[in-house]
Amino acid sequence: MNNTDPARLSFTQRSLAAVERTGNKLPDPAVLFIALLVIVWVLSLALSFIDFGTTDPRTGQPLKVVNLLSGPAMTAFFSNMVNTFAHFHPIGVVLVAMLGIGVAEHTGFISTALRAMLAVTARWLLTPVVITVGIFSHVAADAGYVLVIPLGGVIFYAAGRHPLAGIAAAFAGVSGGFSANFVPSAIDPMLQGITQSGARILDAGLTLNPLNNYFFTAASSLLIISIGWLITDKLVEPRLQASALDEDIEELPAMTPVTDVERRALRMALWSMIAGIAVLVLTAWPADSSWRGAGGSLTEPGAPLMASIVPLIFCLFLLPGVVYGVRAGTVRSSRDVIEGMTVSMHSMAYYLVIMFFISQFLYAFSQSNIGILLAMEGAALLQSLALPSALTIIGIVFLTGVLNLFVGSASAKWALLAPIFVPMLMALGISPDLTQAAYRVGDSTTNIITPLMPYFPLVVVYCQRYIKSSGIGTVTAMMLPYSVTFIFLWTLFLLLYWALGVPLGLQANYGYPGA
Repeated sequence: MNNTDPARLSFTQRSLAAVERTGNKLPDPAVLFIALLVIVWVLSLALSFIDFGTTDPRTGQPLKVVNLLSGPAMTAFFSNMVNTFAHFHPIGVVLVAMLGIGVAEHTGFISTALRAMLAVTARWLLTPVVITVGIFSHVAADAGYVLVIPLGGVIFYAAGRHPLAGIAAAFAGVSGGFSANFVPSAIDPMLQGITQSGARILDAGLTLNPLNNYFFTAASSLLIISIGWLITDKLVEPRLQASALDEDIEELPAMTPVTDVERRALRMALWSMIAGIAVLVLTAWPADSSWRGAGGSLTEPGAPLMASIVPLIFCLFLLPGVVYGVRAGTVRSSRDVIEGMTVSMHSMAYYLVIMFFISQFLYAFSQSNIGILLAMEGAALLQSLALPSALTIIGIVFLTGVLNLFVGSASAKWALLAPIFVPMLMALGISPDLTQAAYRVGDSTTNIITPLMPYFPLVVVYCQRYIKSSGIGTVTAMMLPYSVTFIFLWTLFLLLYWALGVPLGLQANYGYPGA
């Protein structure tokens, strides 16, 4: 795949090439997760006999590893197998969104829209634009994984740049910069609630603002865009130039001028999309809108609008896709619309196979309590070191980054760590707001290099559209420069932010008691 003379490569390029070769020698992702499932079973048996002297924060009882090879555990595993797969959240997110996007691709709406956009966008600005869109996608929960990342590849390909570099840039914005955002999202109140619960262990009357990290996350967006732009254009894409694309790439937009027919169809399709968005805004605007949650907010956890993001994406791509197809002549009957959905599902077959085994592995890993044990032992180690305040903040960032390789959910991981870290740092005079900000940095930066992240195999599938030999090693080697650079520079950025006393967010403090 790489034909460049190794002697002419830099140390960094040779190291990344080694990572790629090693990673691609791993078994197929589906087989890898079967192996990991077996390893978890064996570890659960071995560790179930050990008393770790750790308390389970969820129950207050001693934390024990559950033997998954016991009779009851194995029968529960098999009896829940279908539900585990059918209710695995990423599957529904991907398939529902892809139905609408598939129609928009099949009719030519996305192809024409991209060619029109590229006609007025400088080629060198594509990288920051893609990363910025990835950051904005955080408002729509997991939608960025199925919308922004594949479009990053298509946009770069259409502009004559390497498509895998576009995928990498988009993945960096969507996942590597997960806690960077210009616009508040549902993750803000979710983490704030967990942090506040941890803080009330020491101060029962303490109340935190849901946007207590907003200024920091907004400023972090500029950092992530700048770093991601530099890494993509100066390191990742130059390295990828030696990776030849497959010759049979299909259904990708060619950089041909937009015809008059296509332009008129695109204009009508965009107006239909705007009309759909306008209807959504008008129905969500009233204070008593049924799109709002119990607290009256559109973005609070559990709000119908937040729960409907993926179906709304389905509708907002299906509508202009059909309108474009009818106007451009690519849709002559309802069968053409259904064909677009069917073709998009064909491309998801391999992903579904992988997701079956990932869902079973994650179920077993969760049931075993091994993930909780790792989090508790890591937190206890950091606490026992009794480091100075700044080093403790750095320790939280890096410990979270390591745990993130095994325990993906941001809220679940923080629910385990907050009752330890938040009171511990409050006793050192550090506010819960700063502790939460440190956690968010660590939780974001290593998402993009762990195959255990449920959307990681999906990114592999996106890469295989252009280079069929792409594997886990390909994506890991692409994303490793982003991950390493993000965690170091973002941590330094947080420390500098703290040193300058720039407000973290609304009603936020650095010290406890608050200044």
